[in-house]
Amino acid sequence: MNYKRSSVLFAQAEIVIPGGVNSPVRAFKAVGGTPIFVKKAKGAYLYDEDGNKFIDYINSWGPMILGHAFEPVVNAVIEKAKKGTSFGMPTEIETKIAELAVSMVPNIDKIRFVNSGTEACMSAVRLARGFTGKDKIIKFAGCYHGHSDSFLIQAGSGAITFGSPNSPGVTAGTAKDTLLATFNNIENVKKLAEANKGEIACIILEPVAGNMGCIPPQEGFLLGLRKLCDEHKILLIFDEVMTGFRLAKGGAQELYKINADIVCYGKVIGGGLPVGAFAAREEIMNYLAPLGPVYQAGTLSGNPLAMAAGLAMLETLNNDSKIFDRLAEKTAYLHKGFSKVLNENNIVHTINRVGSMISIHFAKDTVVDFESSVKGNNETFKKFFHGLLHEGIYIAPSAFETWFITDALSYQDLDKTIEAVNTVAKTL
Repeated sequence: MNYKRSSVLFAQAEIVIPGGVNSPVRAFKAVGGTPIFVKKAKGAYLYDEDGNKFIDYINSWGPMILGHAFEPVVNAVIEKAKKGTSFGMPTEIETKIAELAVSMVPNIDKIRFVNSGTEACMSAVRLARGFTGKDKIIKFAGCYHGHSDSFLIQAGSGAITFGSPNSPGVTAGTAKDTLLATFNNIENVKKLAEANKGEIACIILEPVAGNMGCIPPQEGFLLGLRKLCDEHKILLIFDEVMTGFRLAKGGAQELYKINADIVCYGKVIGGGLPVGAFAAREEIMNYLAPLGPVYQAGTLSGNPLAMAAGLAMLETLNNDSKIFDRLAEKTAYLHKGFSKVLNENNIVHTINRVGSMISIHFAKDTVVDFESSVKGNNETFKKFFHGLLHEGIYIAPSAFETWFITDALSYQDLDKTIEAVNTVAKTL
């Protein structure tokens, strides 16, 4: 494939944008080569500035669960834009999407909309600290909750890719209040809780990790966290920026039948526009200003275009009783196909999958946490990534990212993808 136009655009971008990108993983540093500049997308496909077509498996890192340029979302945004793009005042549509979200998700009474998943997680931790009167938090190595200072302590995804999980600019004072735990290891968390008894405000995690590849919670892990939090009067925060409205209507809470105290959202809830949200039972949410002492605000929070996109997306998901089954079936089909061709080609690998999230790890052992994820062969991944790119398949340009499946994918697309993996596997 020819990427001449993308190369020119990247060179121009590097002059005025740090690294030529507005989010680090897009720069292809982990895999080498020049980033692809997208011109347009429709359904399951991306089209770049050089006229190349790709089957898309990142789907804007998760939001495009129904495919790119999904007509009800596009139409909702167009109609809303005709009436004004931002007011900084309350609008009826904010209440409509809030009512719908609360009705779809178990265990939440109120929700507040913000502008990103990072902002949602940052605000949720502040709320937890304010509500409990405690300062420390527990996060898990490899879980990424955005680029707020408290979370950049051995974060996943881009932080791994660039080899600097503890980002400069994060103060020692901030770092000391963040305790680092091992994902899927309840005994490790118990020891942290005991060693810091009475000081921990919250435990925050991705219930299904997506930033060290897809890593499901092992049986009993989430339930163990719930019991531990109840015992120590710690709030349990589920970062469902990826899993919310993707794994089920009610997200991971519904799928695993575990109630978190605060839940964070992003991606799908915005229909592809910049939206985040955090939600909890009334007792906790009423601690937010203007009702309570915990301050949180945003000029563009509840932006009418973003609310229109999110409402159209959630209405579609809420009204389609088979959507999550279809997504899971397509992902399982890929899993079976990938396993077959990789085994036939004697490629060392392990595959993790939950619902419409899946990742291939080039590691011999099961991937259950940060430590096991980084044991994967990154050189093999680089060859795999560029091989698939050549075959017209676009996956995340990092070994530490989950793939996201969209309902717009046909079984013909899935078969083409499996055949592409087979072709590439012969060269690894």
